[in-house]
Amino acid sequence: QVQLVESGGGLVQAGGSLRLSCAASGSICSMDAKGWYRQAPGKQRELVATISSGSRTVYADSAKGRFTISRDNVKNTVYLQMNNLKPEDTAVYYCNVICGAVYWGRGTQVTVSS
Repeated sequence: QVQLVESGGGLVQAGGSLRLSCAASGSICSMDAKGWYRQAPGKQRELVATISSGSRTVYADSAKGRFTISRDNVKNTVYLQMNNLKPEDTAVYYCNVICGAVYWGRGTQVTVSS
């Protein structure tokens, strides 16, 4: 079992920045993929960014140029630096880890005011 705890969400004005963190604990894989997803009210959960065990990254078009995903393998933590936030970025942000199975955190709310 892997437990994931997200933090760093909050309320920010358009154009502002937030840094999300997701700390993993439990049965940690030596090789895993990590990602950030988000779900806005009334919408399906969507990919924001992923990072492989070799730090290869993939971004949704909406995140390219504004968001950066990174990982600290010593701390077993994945981060999402979000800059130039827009109201349409408002959502609950979830991290996940693929470690044999797929594990999800409980999410952290990000609200961007115009």
